[in-house]
Amino acid sequence: MPTFAGFTLSCAVLNLFSPLVWLLIACVLVQLYYLGYYVWAFARRPAELAADESAPAAEEPISVLVCAHNELENLRRLLPLLLQQDYPVGFELIIVDDRSADDTFLYVQQLTQYYPHVRLVTVNRTPEGLSPKKYALTLGIKSARNSRLLFTDADCIPATNQWIRLMQRGFATPADLVVGYSAYAPETGFLNKLIRFETLLSGAQYLSFAWRGHPYMGVGRNLAYTRAVFQSTKGFASHIRSLGGDDDLLVQDAVQQGARVVVVAEPAAHTLSEPAGSWRAWWRQKRRHLAAGRRYRLADRVRIGNFIVSNVLFYGISVALLFSRPDWVPLAAVWLVRTAAICATYGQLGRRLDDQLPVGMLPILDAVYFFYYLALGISLFLYRSLRWK
Repeated sequence: MPTFAGFTLSCAVLNLFSPLVWLLIACVLVQLYYLGYYVWAFARRPAELAADESAPAAEEPISVLVCAHNELENLRRLLPLLLQQDYPVGFELIIVDDRSADDTFLYVQQLTQYYPHVRLVTVNRTPEGLSPKKYALTLGIKSARNSRLLFTDADCIPATNQWIRLMQRGFATPADLVVGYSAYAPETGFLNKLIRFETLLSGAQYLSFAWRGHPYMGVGRNLAYTRAVFQSTKGFASHIRSLGGDDDLLVQDAVQQGARVVVVAEPAAHTLSEPAGSWRAWWRQKRRHLAAGRRYRLADRVRIGNFIVSNVLFYGISVALLFSRPDWVPLAAVWLVRTAAICATYGQLGRRLDDQLPVGMLPILDAVYFFYYLALGISLFLYRSLRWK
């Protein structure tokens, strides 16, 4: 039974700080758990097999699919890099021309004359009410000749000529679905750093959660799965009318059907994309991504939400405590601990993924991102209409 002395001691400890300080400490403890158990452990895991090592890889023919809507210039950059991929078993490259008004059709058609493994699928119109990209992807998948499918976007490029080989090796684990990482090219300016930080933070979540046995999403710029997975989910049937989610919502459905998910995060297996060039473009992009999150499984929403909410609360409480002089010392101490943790963890993850940001900017980027995230959430709640190209 608790003694009176023990009760008095507990009350004295509680009275050391205000309730807001204790809530701030609780938020940081939640963040430290996520950073340590998921992100730090993932960032410190042993390196995966390099492409030239002699371990069995169970390499099989694979189909690489790219959807393109008025992406001629991007295809001129991407397709030569795909055709130069070092994959001795063979692969077919399927370009889905999704209602393009430029010369995409003529360009790809010319390639098919010189490269027999390049194939063109043309989409002239999308049925009313269906997601254009999901409809185009469905037609591309149906035309694929191989059981293993690898996806990227027209505005991406593979980081190396080992991309197909390394991503395909993930199936040998064994796995039904392979999740990769897609970084954004470094450029000058604060917006570029913020976009890359958001990408790193997103990767920290979906890659480390999948590695810990809780897969919940992937990115269509670097994702692979089997035809059997696509059939088990009835394609995109559960969300065919939603604009977003051709990647993360498919992963959600696949996991519910028992699909085995593996992570391939070696830098040589990454893809690279051009980041949004303006705040407005990035805002629209993130709104689409957040909208898909409403369809996640409850356990995934809780797991992700605990991390996001604890961060948003941390900043909100910190602002409130700035007006309470007696709480400045504990506030500074908690900030010091948290700042050291995120610099060490995200710095290590950046090295692991070869997507490094200046360590000194990580606390600033973290603060700006979570205030931006809060504004996005409010915007999505008030204005739910989304547009697609």
